[in-house]
Amino acid sequence: MAQNTRTVLITGSGRNIGRAVALALAADGFDVVINGSSDRAACEDVAAEAEKLGVKAIVAMGDVGEAASCKQISTQAIALNGCVDVLVHNAAIRPDAGFLEMAEEDWHRVLNVNMNAAFWLSRECLPGMIDRCWGRIVTFAGMNAIHGYNGRAPVSVSKHGSWGMVKSLAKEFGGRGITANIISPGPIRPEDDNSEHADHIKSMLARVPVGRLGKPDEVAAAVSLITSDKGGFINGQMIQVNGGTET
Repeated sequence: MAQNTRTVLITGSGRNIGRAVALALAADGFDVVINGSSDRAACEDVAAEAEKLGVKAIVAMGDVGEAASCKQISTQAIALNGCVDVLVHNAAIRPDAGFLEMAEEDWHRVLNVNMNAAFWLSRECLPGMIDRCWGRIVTFAGMNAIHGYNGRAPVSVSKHGSWGMVKSLAKEFGGRGITANIISPGPIRPEDDNSEHADHIKSMLARVPVGRLGKPDEVAAAVSLITSDKGGFINGQMIQVNGGTET
């Protein structure tokens, strides 16, 4: 179990996978920093749940798609205990748009949120990890890091880029007690599962050999392992949590 003096910052942690990760790491003993860009109430609810597990929890709202906001978020997170020991970059956007029809600013927006935010936040958090000779950086890929998708070119580019960054960070900082890994979830049942998602969920389910959609807690369990002391030899890896879905 992690010491209570260790701090984790999870971006996009007001709901779904980010929420599950925050609560799993709170249960592991990490003080948690919850981040969201708009729904403060949801983030406050997660923080309150985390505090019930006996750890400190704060909310650091901000748009990770902007460098200045990433600095503000990381400053708040570092102030909690003097260091961010674990950075989990979960925030992402996945707009659908044809390659020729997409506006250039929309292209850059996807890359900023999905990939550049991890660069900006890692640059802020790594010095403290280096000082403590311990740290964990976790990003998320999804199957967009493996395949190209029709109408989602910038998403695939951003996720491929995130995978490349993880491999580089793993090599550069592994000797300092810092690991970097990327999680690739398969089809995961969303919190707001309702009738309008039924057809989409059914189409995903047909691709999963275990015969069901994944749960956010199952993704969080993988994050819990690689952010623990026992996960210190897992470095530079893409960990697929997908029920055997072909990639």
